[in-house]
Amino acid sequence: MELKATGWIEVDNRDALYKELDFKTFNQAFGFMSRVALQAEKMNHHPEWFNVYNKVQITLTTHDCGGLSKKDIKLAKFIDKVALTM
Repeated sequence: MELKATGWIEVDNRDALYKELDFKTFNQAFGFMSRVALQAEKMNHHPEWFNVYNKVQITLTTHDCGGLSKKDIKLAKFIDKVALTM
């Protein structure tokens, strides 16, 4: 519920979370992605994502367990925290 309040939605036909973020510029979007990428690498938990100019679409799921895990929740909270600073 906490993640739904910040814009995360459940993906239809998949055990995954999805969020779309809009930034002012491509540089902001890329900076955001860079910060998330560093954290994802530390966690060894990488998002599925897509970027066009100032938009970033992110899907989180844990392929090893075939659905959502604590790693997805932790990374989603980190993503929300970073997005607030951009």
